[in-house]
Amino acid sequence: MSSVEEFRTEIRDWLRARLDGEFAGLKGLGGPGRDHEAFAERLAWERHMAAHGWTCVGWPREYGGRGASIEEQIAFHEEYALADAPARVNHIGEQLLGPTLIDHGTEEQKARFLPAVRAVEELWCQGYSEPEAGSDLAAVRTRAVRDGDEWVLHGQKIWTSLAHESQWCFVIARTEPRASGARPHAGLSYLLVPLDQPGVEIRPIVQLTGTSEFNEVFFDGARTPVGHVVGAPGDGWRIAMATLGYERGVSTLGQQVGFRRELEALVELARTNGAAGDPLIRDRLVRAWTGLRTMRANALSGAEPSMAKLYWSHWHRDLGELAMDIRGAAGTLAAGEPYELDDWQRLFLFSRADTIYAGSSEIQRNIIAERVLGLPKEPRA
Repeated sequence: MSSVEEFRTEIRDWLRARLDGEFAGLKGLGGPGRDHEAFAERLAWERHMAAHGWTCVGWPREYGGRGASIEEQIAFHEEYALADAPARVNHIGEQLLGPTLIDHGTEEQKARFLPAVRAVEELWCQGYSEPEAGSDLAAVRTRAVRDGDEWVLHGQKIWTSLAHESQWCFVIARTEPRASGARPHAGLSYLLVPLDQPGVEIRPIVQLTGTSEFNEVFFDGARTPVGHVVGAPGDGWRIAMATLGYERGVSTLGQQVGFRRELEALVELARTNGAAGDPLIRDRLVRAWTGLRTMRANALSGAEPSMAKLYWSHWHRDLGELAMDIRGAAGTLAAGEPYELDDWQRLFLFSRADTIYAGSSEIQRNIIAERVLGLPKEPRA
């Protein structure tokens, strides 16, 4: 048996033992549009994983990880999804901030923050988007001014996932005035900011699903130490782009297992309610099946991250639309008062955001055109 298969067997057996035991009630809970489900219990589950060495498996051993190879990380994420384990609560800290600090942070930052991420003692959120700077990250207006040994922040972030459950936020802020003729992203810095302090206000945003994973975060004199800037001041754009690259890594293969489950359940629904008798519905189901396999092949081949994000987000949005067409008119009615949604309705509504968050489709197409195809850059005013 290869080392990868041994690793796969180890995590499969561990998950089976725990999820058939004390944590059995958490199976399938959480995820997009459902992150409110059993949050405290899922946090306890993830801390249990940490105590047994199953968080941050891809991190180097010197930072508390297992030093798992890419193939082993793929196995971990696939087995986690196949076990119907609950949605992770610490993915932003583990998958985004952690790798960023490992590659770009100081030794002091690594010593301060990585152990708490690995142990799931501190949760993180991402402070990128703003009301007038969503896809155009270089246009952020949140500013940070140095005051002695601290940075003082003023501004607003929006669509901040799980900010209401987090203790820390990595924030892109302007620390240098934008000079005339300078590149738009010059002067940005990547700051690590505590949220439990005066000068920070978090307002959950009620979404189409009726839940509130996303938040507005307001900074009005919030402070963080000077040493909590990752990279050099003014070098935040480079660090932010590195973080986005980690966001589209091997964990998406676990996401695809969830997609496969949704598709299989949708096929069964179509057979049960007779929708599969419509040749157009059958054709769309076949296209979804082939699209899912294309998605996996692209992920395993290391496709350009922007191409992968563009592909899976549109595939999943289309699946939500297909689910509503298979449901028929009954799918337009809430299951109960005041606004109780079933899984298909939640899929349809939340997947509308798939082509926007983590990099909108318009921006991904520009990146592909300019960086992959070598086409001229889009004219800017």
